[in-house]
Amino acid sequence: MKRVALLGMPNTGKSTLFNRISGASARVGNWPGITVDLMSAKILLGGYIAELVDLPGIYDLHGFSDDEQVVRRFLAHNEVDLVILVLNTTQIDRQLSLALQVRTLGLPVMLMLNMADEARRSGISVNTEAMSRQLGMPVATLSAKYGEGFPQALQLAAQTMQAAEQHPAPAEVQARLDTVTKIEQEMESIVKESVQIPVQLTDALTARLDKTLLHPWLGLPIFFIALFLLFQFIFTLGTPLQDAVAWALELGRTSLLDPLMASWPHWLSGLLLDGIYNGVGTVAAFVPLIILFFFVMTMVEDSGYLSRAAFLMDAFMARLGLDGRGFVMVLMGFGCNVPALMGTRVMRNRASRLLTMLVIPFSLCSARLQVFLFMTAVLFTPQQAPVVLFGMYLMSFAITFLSALLFKRHFKSSEPFILELPPYRFPTPRQILLRGWQEVGHFLHRASKFIIAGVVLVWVLTHYPVDAQSSLDTYAGMIGHFLSPVLTPIGIDDHLSIALIFGFVAKEVVVGSLAVIYGQQGDALTQLMAAQLDWVKGVSFMLFTLIYTPCLATIATLKTESRSRAFMWLSIGWSLSLAWIVSFVFYQGARALGF
Repeated sequence: MKRVALLGMPNTGKSTLFNRISGASARVGNWPGITVDLMSAKILLGGYIAELVDLPGIYDLHGFSDDEQVVRRFLAHNEVDLVILVLNTTQIDRQLSLALQVRTLGLPVMLMLNMADEARRSGISVNTEAMSRQLGMPVATLSAKYGEGFPQALQLAAQTMQAAEQHPAPAEVQARLDTVTKIEQEMESIVKESVQIPVQLTDALTARLDKTLLHPWLGLPIFFIALFLLFQFIFTLGTPLQDAVAWALELGRTSLLDPLMASWPHWLSGLLLDGIYNGVGTVAAFVPLIILFFFVMTMVEDSGYLSRAAFLMDAFMARLGLDGRGFVMVLMGFGCNVPALMGTRVMRNRASRLLTMLVIPFSLCSARLQVFLFMTAVLFTPQQAPVVLFGMYLMSFAITFLSALLFKRHFKSSEPFILELPPYRFPTPRQILLRGWQEVGHFLHRASKFIIAGVVLVWVLTHYPVDAQSSLDTYAGMIGHFLSPVLTPIGIDDHLSIALIFGFVAKEVVVGSLAVIYGQQGDALTQLMAAQLDWVKGVSFMLFTLIYTPCLATIATLKTESRSRAFMWLSIGWSLSLAWIVSFVFYQGARALGF
């Protein structure tokens, strides 16, 4: 089977091109010589079944950053039949250096100049024949976003791979990587002969938007207001969908499953209905909100606005020992902490990486979001819920900033912050659906691995031993009683403490475990919990869930990316301590004020 490496600089649309080529067939896999997983997909190219591998975005092959090291190691340890190099046509004068570096490797290379539609609007034209002749590699222009020129570019890639009679072995590629040097002079010569660039590139819409959105005083308030409005939109549209799913699940149990299992052994029907069905069903009711969240965040990420947020936050983050990239990683953590931690590889300074990795687990990830959506639905009105959720996000930022401030002396960094601001783009519906569905699929895949096992274990703990006279005599009651001296001062009772324990494994299990612990689902569960909890206990529980130890996957990634067991334990200890302190101050303070 042939192997095709997709390589390019950041913000060139490489991921969009990968999604267009691979469709929904992408998977994550391990590769020889590197310690991280890469996305790949099997495609049909020129009559061959080929493995298309999406390599990290890099600026050059020098190998200073971790991402550059990943690319170098992949090329040095794996046979590659074709390199598809993706560059941004509107920035070709600055990005062509990577093409010249890749050319020195001796591998079959095809250059795809993406964002041809934006280049055309900016008055940039490229003589692909002249550039191909000077570079010694095929060159094609396309728009991965709209599919313009895509079939022709893919056909040219197939012809390039077929025409390559032989290519250097990985060992020879490694030797050539070691000799890569600066080649700016040759790059300037090629650009001068083959590219026509106006004296000044103008984008009136981007300039008008940036005048407001990057305003030194108004920029950040606008960002947080936009964030709040997004949450309001998600709740407004998602709540009816959530209610519909919950209604359907409750109807399915009362009309179908309860009569069907009435004659089954009590322990079996209890396990299947009160355990698995209630637990998984309660989580499933919140899937519409999770889907909306990912689709909306996909639009925000692809629009170019997050880069502006990083730019706005850089001066403030510098005072905390971080930079704008750290803020972007924190925002990425809203989806999942794991890829956000892996994204810190773009930072070349280890101290900056470690400090950023220390604060990322405080990002309100999608799994925690599910818990907060449930708790706000139980304790607050539809008008109050978005405000409470927005407050959790603000608390997430506050804890992140506080942690960075406290630890910045231990992780000092002097690395300069460089960030390109891409033009504003509105992603196509296909991009939104494809990328959003990939995020949803990733979330559901992770959740499904833990939820069923988690709710079954919770059911066992709450129903055994069989001779238990009350809930206090069950295994769950014993665990809750053991933890009560620590958790009672912060308003967390025995029921909630069991849910927190399973949250150590995965936060996705928390909501499902609550359904099993209380033995109800849907409206019945909501009413029962509302009767037993007040808003002070609920908010204290949410604060603890927001801050305390992240899931096992995040902990494992922390250890892998930091290469330090001591750093991993520092993160765990700090998050647990801080979670208890914040919840204690809130709960005892609220009670002292008479709430």
